[in-house]
Amino acid sequence: MTSTDSGESPASCPFLASDFTSQRLDLDPSYARLRRDEPVARVTMPHGGDAWLVTRYDDVRAVLADPRLSRAAAVGKDVPRSSPLIQQAESLLSMDPPEHTRLRRLAAQAFTVRQVNAVRPRVQSIVDTLVDELEAAGPPADLAHQLAWPMGITVICETFGIPAEDRDRFRAWTDEMMALTVEDPGSIQAARDSLDAYLRDLIARRVAAPGDDLLSRLVTSREGSDRLSERELAIFAVDLLTAGHETTANQTGNFLFTLLSRPELWESLVKDPDLVPGAVEELLRYTPLATSVAPFSRIAVEDFTLGGRVIRAGDAVVAQNDSANRDETVFERPEELDFTRASNPHLAFGHGPHHCPAAPLARVELQTVIATLVRRLPGLRLAVPADEVVWNTNRVMRGVRELPVEW
Repeated sequence: MTSTDSGESPASCPFLASDFTSQRLDLDPSYARLRRDEPVARVTMPHGGDAWLVTRYDDVRAVLADPRLSRAAAVGKDVPRSSPLIQQAESLLSMDPPEHTRLRRLAAQAFTVRQVNAVRPRVQSIVDTLVDELEAAGPPADLAHQLAWPMGITVICETFGIPAEDRDRFRAWTDEMMALTVEDPGSIQAARDSLDAYLRDLIARRVAAPGDDLLSRLVTSREGSDRLSERELAIFAVDLLTAGHETTANQTGNFLFTLLSRPELWESLVKDPDLVPGAVEELLRYTPLATSVAPFSRIAVEDFTLGGRVIRAGDAVVAQNDSANRDETVFERPEELDFTRASNPHLAFGHGPHHCPAAPLARVELQTVIATLVRRLPGLRLAVPADEVVWNTNRVMRGVRELPVEW
């Protein structure tokens, strides 16, 4: 249980203003108030009690990189958090340096920007095939089910060498793992255990006979005599596979919804496709992905001061990256989408030791799908009013359930 000397009654987090739930990609206005008045605030999390919520850009960056805030200290404990699952040790997300640093360094050899760019033609081919099918079937179409999710699943599974016939099982496991509330939290762990067992078997096969996929490169990565064990490979693969397709698929649908619900934004890309890379960075900054805040808390291992508040050893701290990306002191006109923004140091992929290793692949996918649709379906538009688009519920990540379009 965490401590506080302030005596205030913490607000419940996430914040649910009465008019908020109808705007599925709006960032709750409470965060702007907190950035201004109480950048390190006491809140009650959905599970585990009270935590310090951090909302300003500089403070969030500090939290994400501060060795006095430990992910490992939360392992196996009912700490304040947004996910019902108590974090277990078998995860890169629950490690601290130096163990985390060693695994990331070894894994980085198999997941470089150069290697990701080498798969760009295959990503383009996957997207082209899906758009071919859209055009052949004709409008209306559902970009969530017919493009965003098939692209995300196909790219990440091909990257890891997961056979096509196993992808439905993989999707079912990761879907279970992304629930915010369940009758039995053990079902989330059971899904992770099933995925872990599957990957351990696949890794054993790659150890015996490496191929040219990412999993094989991870198997053969080494630094001197050091290499990843099969257990460590499974840890890395589960985290990257889950995050790699869930985040990209959801944000693909979210980005397309934003562009098509504001036709002037879509038209700007149709007129100037060279804006797409900048548009992707700006959409990453602007579009909140987490339904609440980061699902994993950091635990203070010593007393220190953050944003004028005393953080005690044992306190939980949660960072609100989406709020940081709207910080007025860092981003000029932060509530506006500006595809020509010159400086955009957003925290969509995190910061510090736990910066998302799949960021280069996510960028390739998001740039490819938007650029392809701009080129091939310039007349793309929503087939229903924006307020009638159906959104997922009870998920760790925001995302459209259906995105009906025509052209």
